[in-house]
Amino acid sequence: RSVQTLSGGQKQRVAIAGALAEACKVLLLDELTTFLDENDQIGVIKAVRNSLDSSEEVTALWVTHRLEELEYADGAVYMENGEVVMQGDAASILDFIRVRQSAYIKQINS
Repeated sequence: RSVQTLSGGQKQRVAIAGALAEACKVLLLDELTTFLDENDQIGVIKAVRNSLDSSEEVTALWVTHRLEELEYADGAVYMENGEVVMQGDAASILDFIRVRQSAYIKQINS
């Protein structure tokens, strides 16, 4: 099948498979799901997570603005303006972000 006939999600999976086949030690995933529809996002995320879970020799640095992708992370670093604000497990980071968002919304509405 020609690459031109693949969906965005399928192209992402092929690219990731190629990177993992190269036996890389570090995988940089920068905005991995950008421009993908929701089904392709979930498929790509699960494919990456399954690949990483099956290989103890690969470390992934996953850059994202999508908070829902944090549930697939072992750990996370939250940054603002290029500065590390918090790092830890994904659940703690999510809680921290939600508290900040809530405070911001209250400030706007007051």
